[in-house]
Amino acid sequence: MSALIEARDLTIAYGARDAAYALDGAELTVERDETLALVGESGSGKTTLGMAMGRLLPRAARQEAGDLSVEGRSVFALNDAELRALRRDKLGFVFQNPMTALDPTMRVGRQVALALGRRDGVSDLLARVELDDPERVMRSFPHQLSGGMAQRVVIGMAIARRPLVVVADEPTASLDASVRERVMATLGRLRAETRASLVLLSHDLRMVARHAQRVAVMYGGRPVETGPVATVLGDPAHPYTRALLRAGAETPGTRREPIAGSPPVLNRPATFCAFAPRCALRRPVCDETRPQLRPVGGRLVACHFAQEGLATP
Repeated sequence: MSALIEARDLTIAYGARDAAYALDGAELTVERDETLALVGESGSGKTTLGMAMGRLLPRAARQEAGDLSVEGRSVFALNDAELRALRRDKLGFVFQNPMTALDPTMRVGRQVALALGRRDGVSDLLARVELDDPERVMRSFPHQLSGGMAQRVVIGMAIARRPLVVVADEPTASLDASVRERVMATLGRLRAETRASLVLLSHDLRMVARHAQRVAVMYGGRPVETGPVATVLGDPAHPYTRALLRAGAETPGTRREPIAGSPPVLNRPATFCAFAPRCALRRPVCDETRPQLRPVGGRLVACHFAQEGLATP
């Protein structure tokens, strides 16, 4: 069975002159009924790739190369009506800040009814996302809800029509630590009930380890290591993945090690390894040839030396 979503050499740039490349030859698949996490530093391309799935990109963004398809159809070839149908029926989006995702001038019940496509069933949907008093929530405006309650409303709206894929961009970033796990548990339960795929964009590697099945590590606008969570986060093969784990280490007795240097700002497609300037394994070939994703130990890795074990600490 073919992948539900597939990005093939996808290149997205912002601006006509002095362009900044947010995606640079991204290769990725989203399989049916799975949770795939995209991780990486700010600017790595996570959000651009996630939003490209519904063509929810700023006007300044342009597709320069490659393609992204949902169920075999290019999202860039859809007309306005087809694009609206895709967003309405097949994709659901959960954004970082629920207070900006909801209309502040409209009562919650009306917003949920619009997402659901009917007035009946709103209370039941709010109950499914574990809101204790759905009737009160329906009568409320967004500012009258807590952050956790508002995010549950947004999750309910995202799964209202039983989409094929839910894209969640840092869905717990604006929430207190005490409610993050509950919100993620709700999102995971609903994903399992609806058999939707979940694309989780996150900086939180511990949350990814608990809730995702597969992970794609993004750097320089493209995945550089993809595979099962236990394999990639438990025994990373790419030097950037290893550095990212050390930078976010939270286990007792483990010291965090910041990654030297800065993430790349590409004004043209890279012809070299984008991580080379920050990599201790840098060799002349890294500055001359960009490594492509290839199978290494049960995952795909874009590193010239991963197969030789040089990416192992």
